[in-house]
Amino acid sequence: MESLRTVNWKHSILYLAFIYAVLYFVHTNLLLDDRRIHHKKWPHLPLRFRHDGTFKILQVADMHFGAGLITRCRDVLPSQFPYCTDLNTTRFLKTMIQLENPDFVAFTGDNIFGPSTSDAAESLLKAFGPVTESGVPWVAVLGNHDQESTMTRGELMYFISLMDYSLAQTNPPSEDIDGFGNYDLSVYGAPGSRLANSSVLNLLFLDSGDRETVQGVRTYGWIKESQLLWLRRVSQGHQGENQEVTHVAKTRSADPSPALAFFHIPIPEVWQLYYQKIVGQFRDGVSCSSVNSGVLNTLVSIKDVKAVFIGHDHNNDFCGNLEGIWFCYGGGFGYHGYGRAGLHRRARVILAELRKGDKEWMGVERITTWKRLDDENLSKIDEQVLWESSWPTR
Repeated sequence: MESLRTVNWKHSILYLAFIYAVLYFVHTNLLLDDRRIHHKKWPHLPLRFRHDGTFKILQVADMHFGAGLITRCRDVLPSQFPYCTDLNTTRFLKTMIQLENPDFVAFTGDNIFGPSTSDAAESLLKAFGPVTESGVPWVAVLGNHDQESTMTRGELMYFISLMDYSLAQTNPPSEDIDGFGNYDLSVYGAPGSRLANSSVLNLLFLDSGDRETVQGVRTYGWIKESQLLWLRRVSQGHQGENQEVTHVAKTRSADPSPALAFFHIPIPEVWQLYYQKIVGQFRDGVSCSSVNSGVLNTLVSIKDVKAVFIGHDHNNDFCGNLEGIWFCYGGGFGYHGYGRAGLHRRARVILAELRKGDKEWMGVERITTWKRLDDENLSKIDEQVLWESSWPTR
């Protein structure tokens, strides 16, 4: 009898030890420890103009972030930096956020350089670190190098959408659409105005793809017909909202609420700007697809897109007008991306300003842009007006 009690006691001890081991495993490995759970931080929504009637966007093109400290810069003179790595890109991004104090940051592709990192997620966290730490709302689209590491394009966009303060989306819900990262955002009127609950500026984001093969020949990606159909539907919805804006503002019908588009690879027509007046410099050839899918015709027909912001060709930083729509390069931002020795990295800033009514802010009156160089003075260059409203006077 005593022996049986001893056996039962031993079994009880083993059973309790087993239960403890299971609980410990769950606690430490299935993320039940609150300290290991990360809840996404969201910005204040909706996006809206400030009390002073402005909304500022920082465009960051081609960061080409690698693995951080161990990833060296390209095309940088020794006189510029004695030792240059991805951290120079991080420093420049922090500086631009502090200097320009943007309301929104748009990363227009090749955010990371896949071949230079063995962990795409880690590279994304480092690359976007300054903006997630700042709390500024931001988004990203993909370029042609982002997926060349350990994540697919779909996985990249999903991961980006989960990051702190990100408003990026993988794709519109219930939409059969090519690519990953096609979405739109609305910016509302100034607080306290009659348009505070109305969209007065629309932001469109498109996936321009990476590489394709056409008739056995490799070329860059392009925006597909399914994406253009989606773009037309979105524009029609915005123009319906514009009638509401016109009614609320108690004005006669004028321009549709303007829209701005962002994607990575330029369209073929950008080549035409080599022979036209531009603001900025045309230093690289236009590395576009051999396929012309009709993006320009679509943008002209929907009428609300006033400017398009692109990347891909790092040494180009110009704005040029095609059939009434401005196409603006961001200019190479990242130090691991190619450039030209002695040519400063740069960023583009876009400022939308509201029209001042008798007593309050109304719809968008003007959109301007300029660039900042990563030089000693953070020089501001090439400021220009992209669009002005034709709002009728009362």
